[in-house]
Amino acid sequence: MKKLFLLLMGLLVIVACGKKEDKVEEKKVEEKKVIKIGITQIVDHPSLNEIRKGIIDRLAEQGFKDGENIEINFQNAQGEMTNANLIANEFTSKVDLIIAITTPSAQAALNATKDKPIFYSAVTDPVAAGLQGKNITGTSDATPIEAQMLLAKSLLGNFKKVGIVYNIGEANSEVQVQKVIEIGKKEGFEVIAKGINTVNEVAQALDSVIGDVDFIYTPVDNMVASSYPLIVKKAEEVKKPIIGSVADYVKQGALATEGLNQYKIGVQTADMVIKYLKEEKKIEDMPFETLKETDLVINESVANKLKVKITDDLKGRAQIVK
Repeated sequence: MKKLFLLLMGLLVIVACGKKEDKVEEKKVEEKKVIKIGITQIVDHPSLNEIRKGIIDRLAEQGFKDGENIEINFQNAQGEMTNANLIANEFTSKVDLIIAITTPSAQAALNATKDKPIFYSAVTDPVAAGLQGKNITGTSDATPIEAQMLLAKSLLGNFKKVGIVYNIGEANSEVQVQKVIEIGKKEGFEVIAKGINTVNEVAQALDSVIGDVDFIYTPVDNMVASSYPLIVKKAEEVKKPIIGSVADYVKQGALATEGLNQYKIGVQTADMVIKYLKEEKKIEDMPFETLKETDLVINESVANKLKVKITDDLKGRAQIVK
């Protein structure tokens, strides 16, 4: 009887130890769980790539490193909304969290899922774009257009006409054009805007406005960004300045901008993602954010070609590109 009792006690100890080991293994599996993050971007160009770099760098700085505790699946829609929708649908079953760079990609993601967390970046007007819901938030890259028009006046003097080419399929672009028109009514300048549907229409659209304006304004617009070398070439041919909306445009050949830093937008987006991943905040408790800080960037070589004088005041606070 005593031997039987000891045998049963031994079995109980073995079972208990086995369960304990199972729990330890389960805990290890949970600790090693890799979070799958899908990044969807409407098109490949430097401005958006800077945003993506800011996101990934900031995640890594805060301990979320690709290939370690997170797995980043980056997909580029190549400028096609159909592709953006396909990517969004694929992400609904393959990732834990979606980061959408630009309005079209964010709209596609929200249309595809209402339960996966979505963080957008580089969305000018989230409300106008319909990017609202319990599973979505992010950062707006609303452009400080008034500051940019003031910069144009500081560099070029009083102007009468501003030319804009923009994609009529992007809600962001429509918002920016309307804003310039509103400022023009107050400040006494006319806006000549030409809407386009494809990159193939950019050259013709530019030709139709560039001869009649004092300068070209290039908004935050994915189609415009993709065509920037052509826009710069056309402006150079007729010696017309370009005032850009982001720093990257100036690096590519625009005269200047008082704009948002795309990398910093990415960092701010990542900070929101990190709060969610660390369970510091629920996504529904995080309203979208805007980046208040602007960077003055001036292309000195373009200024010299156009014989535009940069005042000491502007030069003192500007990032000079040569």
